[in-house]
Amino acid sequence: ASIEARDVVVPQATLDAAMDEVRSRYPNISVFQEDLAGNGLSMDGYRLSLERELKVEAVLEKVGSRAAKVSDIDVELYYRYHPEQFQRPETRVARHILVTINEELPDNTREAARRRIEAIAGRLDREPRRFEEQAMKHSECPTALQGGLLGEVKQGQLYPELDAVLFQLEPMQLSGMVESPVGLHLVRCDSITHAGKLPLGKASDAIRDLLAGRRKHICQGAWLKQIQQGTSLHALEQTWAA
Repeated sequence: ASIEARDVVVPQATLDAAMDEVRSRYPNISVFQEDLAGNGLSMDGYRLSLERELKVEAVLEKVGSRAAKVSDIDVELYYRYHPEQFQRPETRVARHILVTINEELPDNTREAARRRIEAIAGRLDREPRRFEEQAMKHSECPTALQGGLLGEVKQGQLYPELDAVLFQLEPMQLSGMVESPVGLHLVRCDSITHAGKLPLGKASDAIRDLLAGRRKHICQGAWLKQIQQGTSLHALEQTWAA
């Protein structure tokens, strides 16, 4: 066995948890055992196979941990040399109120839906601060539970009809009635984040994770290549099993 594999032990609790996770994919233990038998495996045989798989993962994780740490300079250089990766489009935090159209329901015929959305719009014209309350009371979208919050969106994420209106609004401005394939809406733009480059401070964690992952994979690949070059396939399997 390699030095790395020799020092790795899979705790029984980890192995038990892995077995339980696999078993949970089946409706009952009998179906699980039948599937194993169909693949020429017993429960004990599968457990050994799973233990070997977990050991492989543990060894590779150990080898990957040898990779050089990513420094702040590494992060900054990546940021400077890949500016295109950190350009962010304009985004807007949006809310809406939806009244659906369904000619089979008296309260949701086109005319009834129009009257309802106009009544809501009238109340909001008088008291704009009531938007979230009105969304919770009257919107027929699941977002009603969050006061109509659609979240932070960029162009192209919503229905084109909503998109066109939302990206013309000023912060805290309310739209008129907008029709989409699902019904009639009132849309509010809560805030705008203008297009620009993501600051290094906000990008650094993602860059660090990316570079660390690359170094880890390179280290693991080099180790596997070294093992394979000097070891037969059978011996390599014994390395994992040892």
